[in-house]
Amino acid sequence: MSSKTPIIKQTNWVSSAIHLLIIGVFMLIWYVFHSENAIFYGALTYFLISYSLKNLIPRDHRKGVKKTKLEKFEDAIPYFEKSYAFFKKHEWLDKYRIITLLSPSRIAYREMALANIGFCYGQIGNGKQSKLYYEKTLIEFPESGLAKTALKLISAAEKNA
Repeated sequence: MSSKTPIIKQTNWVSSAIHLLIIGVFMLIWYVFHSENAIFYGALTYFLISYSLKNLIPRDHRKGVKKTKLEKFEDAIPYFEKSYAFFKKHEWLDKYRIITLLSPSRIAYREMALANIGFCYGQIGNGKQSKLYYEKTLIEFPESGLAKTALKLISAAEKNA
């Protein structure tokens, strides 16, 4: 499904190596119990666990992204707010997402949620709320390139208005 809405994914390439290691461990475990198809079963085990984790735990985030892709920005905001609240409550899941969610993302779900809320508010014309959420993103994640870039764009637009 193609989307006119820009979606950014930043991958932590170190996590890819960790994921290969995890696949190798699954293959080794299967080799001990069923040596003939260890590669197949190890890869299948990784895929099933990875798919389950990505679809069950960050489901509100995924729903928000889906609404954003459909350009239903106002509908996406509550999902990103729920995602932020969940990962704020369970920060360890987000912090160790390479292992806990098998997520190769370089950006924390909390950072993505705040930046996505800011983006959605910007798309529905609420610049004040958009700026507020990007600033909140920078408070929690001072190195957030997404928030820094968005705030520079907002600042430039305010100067030219």
